[in-house]
Amino acid sequence: MQRLALHYPPLDPAAEPPTEHILQQSNPTMSNIISQAGQKAKEALTSAPSSKKVDDLKNEFKETDKNARLTTDYGVKQTTADDWLRIVSDDKIGPSLLEDPFARERIMRFDHERIPERVVHARGSGAFGKFKVYESASDLTMAPVLTDTSRETPVFVRFSTVLGSRGSADTVRDVRGFAVKFYTEEGNWDLVGNNIPVFFIQDAIKFPDVIHAGKPEPHNEVPQAQSAHNNFWDFQFNHTEATHMFTWAMSDRAIPRSLRMMQGFGVNTYTLINAQGKRHFVKFHWTPELGVHSLVWDEALKLAGQDPDFHRKDLWEAIENGAYPKWKFGIQAIAEEDEHKFDFDILDATKIWPEDLVPVRYIGEMELNRNPDEFFPQTEQIAFCTSHVVNGIGFSDDPLLQGRNFSYFDTQISRLGVNFQELPINRPVCPVMNFNRDGAMRHTISRGTVNYYPNRFDACPPASLKEGGYLEYAEKVAGIKARARSAKFKEHFSQAQLFYNSMSPIEKQHMINAFGFELDHCEDPVVYGRMVQRLADIDLGLAQTIAEMVGGEAPTTTNHPNHGRKTINLSQTEFPPATPTIKSRRVAIIIADGYDNVAYDAAYAAISANQAIPLVIGPRRSKVTAANGSTVQPHHHLEGFRSTMVDAIFIPGGAKAAETLSKNGRALHWIREAFGHLKAIGATGEAVDLVAKAIALPQVTVSSEAEVHESYGVVTLNKVKPESFTDAVKIAKGAAGFLGEFFYAIAQHRNWDRELDGLHSMVAY
Repeated sequence: MQRLALHYPPLDPAAEPPTEHILQQSNPTMSNIISQAGQKAKEALTSAPSSKKVDDLKNEFKETDKNARLTTDYGVKQTTADDWLRIVSDDKIGPSLLEDPFARERIMRFDHERIPERVVHARGSGAFGKFKVYESASDLTMAPVLTDTSRETPVFVRFSTVLGSRGSADTVRDVRGFAVKFYTEEGNWDLVGNNIPVFFIQDAIKFPDVIHAGKPEPHNEVPQAQSAHNNFWDFQFNHTEATHMFTWAMSDRAIPRSLRMMQGFGVNTYTLINAQGKRHFVKFHWTPELGVHSLVWDEALKLAGQDPDFHRKDLWEAIENGAYPKWKFGIQAIAEEDEHKFDFDILDATKIWPEDLVPVRYIGEMELNRNPDEFFPQTEQIAFCTSHVVNGIGFSDDPLLQGRNFSYFDTQISRLGVNFQELPINRPVCPVMNFNRDGAMRHTISRGTVNYYPNRFDACPPASLKEGGYLEYAEKVAGIKARARSAKFKEHFSQAQLFYNSMSPIEKQHMINAFGFELDHCEDPVVYGRMVQRLADIDLGLAQTIAEMVGGEAPTTTNHPNHGRKTINLSQTEFPPATPTIKSRRVAIIIADGYDNVAYDAAYAAISANQAIPLVIGPRRSKVTAANGSTVQPHHHLEGFRSTMVDAIFIPGGAKAAETLSKNGRALHWIREAFGHLKAIGATGEAVDLVAKAIALPQVTVSSEAEVHESYGVVTLNKVKPESFTDAVKIAKGAAGFLGEFFYAIAQHRNWDRELDGLHSMVAY
């Protein structure tokens, strides 16, 4: 077998934190624990071995304790760290004000904390592609990128994790960034979003706090790229507005199978303005063609060590092999006059717009079809700004968005310099002309004798609206100037309950496991004890279950009983591919000397023909000989590659091969681990008994005759006949041929019945 450069075969074309006084009333020991923790930290600092340098550094020490008060860098005490100064009334939140020096200082200092790595979203990968609308949204916007169905707009998309550094692993539990730069003919539009539609905070002034709490703890720079630690969960408890988001973060959404198999959301509330001057509030959605799928937790943990670049390589591999990932582009729209018709504030980034109330209208499609030529100047230097929009797209008074507009621009200046938009990857495809001049790394050479406007030549005048000049919507604003939020922003639990209620039974179990894992990594009893109480605000039964798992005191009552309501399109199970497909799935074919070449050849050809990726795995990487004397060179050997790196496994028959594999502990582990991770397993001929013995569960039955048999995603065919493998494979439940049934099991992503019936935990892996 000839190897490609990739080593894979080619394919066929609100509430405030409790004060110490309240803590003493509710739990007499809690304040003591907090004080003891602070004292221990101080003792550790002062008892460290001394040196001249340590003594020198002591001049810089400042105590972070309850006696200190929050101030600006220039010493002025701040009355709050939670709200940007804005125009606000009792029932409506208005625009955030640039005059707020406290908020600007906090954001500016936060933006400049890392050089040159991104403070957040440092670990990323990306690709080029194209975007096209198939239904004009001219009723909502005048932006040609969303109205001109004859256009094909080039894009670059960067996916990322949030918390980890550039060297962290791909498969950690984390939010994923989903940022799209549209190179439109009217200028660049950056749609900077995540794979989760809500966020932890309502006001951008809290960005430094939420990221500081999630990042490694300051005293020891541990842990890297994960939220399972005291500070993260301490923040979650003290900010009830984060409750909805952390339920999403503990769901399967935070461990996607592939970047190509996750949704994307604009998160914030934007606006669209049509040619008649009418404005709508909007949210943006990306839904993957392949469905929304995730890893299982044990698999994600192992992959972080076995293949930390798993997602990056997966995206590259799919594009390189022509299995171009695609997403449908959709919008939710609310007319301006309907803004206040909901029991939540539509400008609140910690809330979704439930799709049973505001349906998603799909109007376009994006395809990624070209890998970068060089990582650094393209994927690393691409710079996104939420403030980059084109005419017809605007901003709402969403306080998170207003702060992001300041923060992203400031961040790019810090990372790349004032001329960051002149870098090739960031440069618009339309003409750019203005009187901005000089600065570090200036590329443009502007010819002429004036660099100001107006000038005697009338050179470079502003554009009129008819010429496509950006239209600022004339919104009437009224209210007081205050650090406050409107009433609806203060309700924090209803949508967290809605999300939890809308999960399938298997997704709820995964959330329980996630909370159990995360809080088990919190050593401070204050942290996990209080978080158990917070979970009661979502669901009392959930809180009681987690309390037993992590050792917290189980609550018996809740101040926020679960309302029991559900909505649509929150569960991942509601986003299957339009038709069953194994496109871009990795299928391991495990062989040893004496394997059945007929079954092998048929499976290999059919996997390739269906745009999946067959990976041949042997006891060694040198050539393996089939029963008929033909040979094949495996892509990997059993020790060098693991089942975690594939979506399914197939073992062709052959008496000698089956006997060899039955005595190989790693081969047996491959089968058991794939079973434990709920993956499709296929076997024919003598390999059927091998699979049965490896799994060794009476509930899992196998084929005994010349008929295809499926049991918990294990597809077997004992007696192979020439007609067992057909040229045309129909992927369907109960398909007549072995491959059709096996491919259907792969197309389901995982066999969840295994886990629901507890079989996955009966096999050691």
